[in-house]
Parts: sequence; structure tokens; C-alpha cells
Amino acid sequence: MSDSISTAGESLEYRTEVKQLLDILAHSLYTDRAIFLRELISNASDALNRIQFELLTNHEVVDAEAELAIRLRADATGRTLTISDTGIGMNRAELIENLGTIAHSGARAFLLNAGKGQAAQEEIIGQFGVGFYSVFMVADRVTVTSRSFRPDEEAWRWSSTGDSIFTLEPATKSTRGTEIHIHLKEDAAEFAQAWRLESTIRKHSNYVSFPIFVEQVENAENGGTVAEAAEAAEAVQEAPQAVNRRTALWRQNPSGVQPDEYTDFYQQLTLADDEPLLHLHIVTDAPVNLRALIFVPGTRERTQAHLRPEYGLTLYSRKVLIQEHNKELLPEHLRFVEGVVDSEDLPLNVSRETVQGNPLMRQMRRALTGRVHKEIKALAENDAEKFRRFWEEFGIFVKEGVVTDPASQELLVDLLRFRSSRTGNDGWVSLKEYAARMQEGQEVIYYVLGGDLKSLAHSPHLDYFRAHDIEVLYLVDAIDGFVTTSLRDYEGKALQNVDDANLVLPADDESAVQPASDAAPVSSAQFDALVKRFLSVLGDRVKSVREAKVLVDSPCRLVSDEESYERDLERFRRLTEEGYTAPAKVLELNRKHAIIANLALALEKNPNEPLLPAAIEQLFDNALLLEGLHANPVEMVAHIQQLLAAAVAAKA
Repeated sequence: MSDSISTAGESLEYRTEVKQLLDILAHSLYTDRAIFLRELISNASDALNRIQFELLTNHEVVDAEAELAIRLRADATGRTLTISDTGIGMNRAELIENLGTIAHSGARAFLLNAGKGQAAQEEIIGQFGVGFYSVFMVADRVTVTSRSFRPDEEAWRWSSTGDSIFTLEPATKSTRGTEIHIHLKEDAAEFAQAWRLESTIRKHSNYVSFPIFVEQVENAENGGTVAEAAEAAEAVQEAPQAVNRRTALWRQNPSGVQPDEYTDFYQQLTLADDEPLLHLHIVTDAPVNLRALIFVPGTRERTQAHLRPEYGLTLYSRKVLIQEHNKELLPEHLRFVEGVVDSEDLPLNVSRETVQGNPLMRQMRRALTGRVHKEIKALAENDAEKFRRFWEEFGIFVKEGVVTDPASQELLVDLLRFRSSRTGNDGWVSLKEYAARMQEGQEVIYYVLGGDLKSLAHSPHLDYFRAHDIEVLYLVDAIDGFVTTSLRDYEGKALQNVDDANLVLPADDESAVQPASDAAPVSSAQFDALVKRFLSVLGDRVKSVREAKVLVDSPCRLVSDEESYERDLERFRRLTEEGYTAPAKVLELNRKHAIIANLALALEKNPNEPLLPAAIEQLFDNALLLEGLHANPVEMVAHIQQLLAAAVAAKA
């Protein structure tokens, strides 16, 4: 505590830039005024760090045995807040330098940015060295009493109401350090309540290295006697409890941290009740100072208790919170990752406008991204079961990275996993595993796109591949079309959609075991006539109709011609574009299939057979449905009912 003085004070005028700054802050351009407390505590922590360093070599200082701590005293009745520290302190010249001016062109830069009225306050204040002045967002009068650590220096008091002048006067202060006495504005009275201060400290300054104590002043006006108030104050002094945790887990040596400590920290950070799937504890000084705890959550979908609506890592500078949701430290495809990042190289504040262009942030991003990718790859190689859980929860993000992050594509490709005609619903296969078990003579990695695994399992495109036991990858996610357009090959082996009209097959022999059929063989003339009827019924809904070379059990299929470069994106466009119409494809008919053969014979027998158009429409609808491209399956009902009626009548 400082004592009152009787010496007349000296009035000094702020520089013009500071006056403009105080006017902006006084009128509360920004919303989160609690940020002032973070700035003042950060300043106090810096002062304590400096005296701690001084004491390493010099014990001839004022109050050498004083505890290094920060104390807050809240007086709700008087609507005041006092913040004191036992740090290095300031003399008269230092008070003027630190509180009466702003170094260099910082104020001009601040004013230029603040005048735009767009960036959040916590992203600007502090960046230009104006952190102390944020106190005027909540204060109508501020008094700073400080005594330097130097024994021959006297104490001085600085005071201001946030107008154009400040006063300096000698003071009597027996202890080293600085005390800031704040008379709060009426609409900021909440900061004279201990609970409000404690919650703000835990949010913004929880890991400051020095203990932070909060005391609520009790007096008769608040209820109770003066004696009771004194007793309560004495009790607080006897057994003070620091509000902040002080020990930042991410700044500890990983070898000294227990597994349950990581789990506890993860649950506190994310409000989750499960364990993380993976954690990384990063401690490095090169090429950038970095302390980080990174977590891959156990599940993608969180419970109602998970209240973090935004993604992004929590960013600290020297254990002082800078941003709660920093989206620049990892690429967007890793946005499911949770964690905290701290760097002593980082200034106390980094604005949104400067994050992307900050070389330090780019270095941190490269280091973090590389480590996360490396650990996920190690998980894939060393723990198949845990990686399976990872893939089923977050595989969609890996696919997004393959599409959107060319710099990471080479590493991410080996993390890709797919269902296939060989694994079915029970397993996953990587591109590396697929390539290793390709048949002799096979030079292409085959895949098929569809809406779901059941549809793909019955896809007519797989007839030839089933007959020859050739594996085909199943791609059912909407993003898969983008993956295949971005990833043209794997280790020199091209990826090819099995609906390609110019399908590259591993052998010249395209024959396969044919299904048993009671239908009579169809001549070329009969088949050509049927093709013409298909064309007349379907019109411009198909590009052409022709004989299939690779169908076995299926009567027909739709294939894309060589000009359909965007065919892999058709399903995505159907899901996202209103009124989307699938482009016309080539319809291939299996002339040896019983349905096709019987239709050809029926056409020859009676060209006006009324069931022929219905059967042709139904076969086309079936093909669209299996491709996941049918715009309105309800339209199939009329054809199905017509065919059912004919079938029932024939049996009656």
C-alpha cells in the first residue's frame, strides 16, 4: 500500500497521439472490456520477471525478501480495483516514459487500425504497446504509485482521468513495486467483484508464472460489522489462495508428465468427457520457440456439454492468452485438432491482419503441421486398431486435405483408406495395400463412385471385376469425386473409374463366365433393332446405346465417354445444386442377358408391344438408381406397376 503525500503535484500533457488514443478507449470502441485486466496483469508479470532476473546478481535492492506476487483488491462499495505487484518498479522518468508516451509510431498504427472499427479489441490492444491504456475502458480515474528497486530512488505517483493531462508527484511507499488504483466507471462496477476478477484471470492469465491473489474488501456498508470485516480480511491474509494455476502443462518436460495429466488437461480444455485418441507434447527452440499440447479428439461428434462452437488452437505468448480460436496455426483440414500453443518469440498480441504475414506464425504453422501429420502417419503404421478409429471419425478431413492442400498431399495420400470389393463393410484398404496385391498385368487402380456401399456392391460396373477377382475401391463420400480429380495416380499407377467407356483392363481377353439364360440367342439384326428402339424411347437422355463388352450378370450399365472429365463430381453436384440434371451418358446393353434377349425377340414379334417402352424406361431408371444419379425415384412407380400388372395377368 502507498501512503498519502502532501507535496504539490506536477501536471504534464500527453502527446497528441496519446490523447487521441485515450479518447477512443474511453468511448469503448470495442466490446470485451475485460481485456484490460489481462494487460495489467501481463505488465505486472513482466515487472516481476525483471526483478527476478535482477536478483540473480544483485541483492542490494529495496525489499529484497518480498514475495514475488500479484495482488488484486476489489472494493464493491467504493467501486474500486487495486492491482499491486512486487516487481522492478519505476522511478519518475520511467513513469513518464512508460505511461506518458507511446514508443515510436505505435499510437499512429493503433489509431489507424482501431479507426476501422472492424477488428476485435483483444487482437489490437497490446500489439502496439498500448496495453496499459486499455484501463480507461473501465476507469474514470487511475492512480499508479511505484517505487523502483534501486535503494536511492524515491516513490512517485502518476494519476490521470483519461483526459489530456496526467500528474506526477512524489509519494511515500515503503515496498518495492507498482500499485495501480482504479476508480471504475459505473457501467464497469462488475470488476469490483472478486468472482468477476477470478473468472477473467482463469480465462486470460491462468498460467502466469507468479501467484495472483484476489481479495474482496468487506465493510459495514456491505453488511456485517467492522470487526467482522477486519476478521475476514485477516483470514484472507493468513491463508491466501492463488487464483491462477501457474503451472502450464505444455511448458513442462514431457518426461515428467503423467498420462492422466494429459487426459485431465484435454477434458478441461475441450469440456469433453472422453479420452483423446492421440496427444503430442511439443517442446522445441529451433527453428522457432514452441511449446504446445496438441490433441486428436476421441470422437468427431461431441456431446451437448461440449461448448466450444469454434475451431482453432488456443494461442499463448509466455503463458498469457492471446487468442482462443487461432485458425492460422494449422491448415483447415486439421481443424478437428484441439490444443494450446505457446511461444516466447511471439509478441503479446498478434492481430488478425498480421497473422498471415507474420514470418514467425508461418514457421510455427509449418512445425505444427509437420508434427501432426507425422504422428498420424506413425499411428497408421504402428496401431491399426487406433488408426481405424481415427479414420472412421476424421477420414473425411484427410480427404479434404488431399484436395485442398497440395503441399501436404504426398503425405496425406498414404493415410487414405477405402472400402473395396474385397473388404466389403468389414475392413479398410490403403492405396499402398491395394497396389501390393494388384494382379499380374494390372496397371490401373480401379474405383467406383456411388451413394452407398450396398448400391456399389450391386453395381453392374463390377461384373467383369467380380468374374476376374480384381479389386475395386468403393468411393461413397461426396468429396470422393474431388479426391479422384485431384489424385490422378499413385506411385505411377493411374486411378480409373470403372464407368469409363474406354476402360483399361488387365488382360486382352474381355470374356467372362456368362450367366445361364433360357433366352434364345439374339442375332445382330435383332439386337440392332432393339438398340434403335432404346434410342427412340430415351431420346437425348442418353448419348448413345451400344453393346456392352464387360457385363456379365447385369442387363445394362451407364458409362461416361472420353469427354466427360467431370463425371466424378456428378454426385456432389446432384447433392448441392438445386435442379441439377445429370449429363447424358452412354447406355451399354448386355445382349446375352435374358432380359435384353427377350426384349429383342418381343420387339421382332410385335413392334407395338405396349410393355416395351415401360421395360426400357425401367431399365434406364435402374441404371440411374445404381449410379446414385436418379433425380426422382418416385417416377419409377408407374413403370413398375405397369410391368407388375402384365406379369400378374400372364400368370392368371
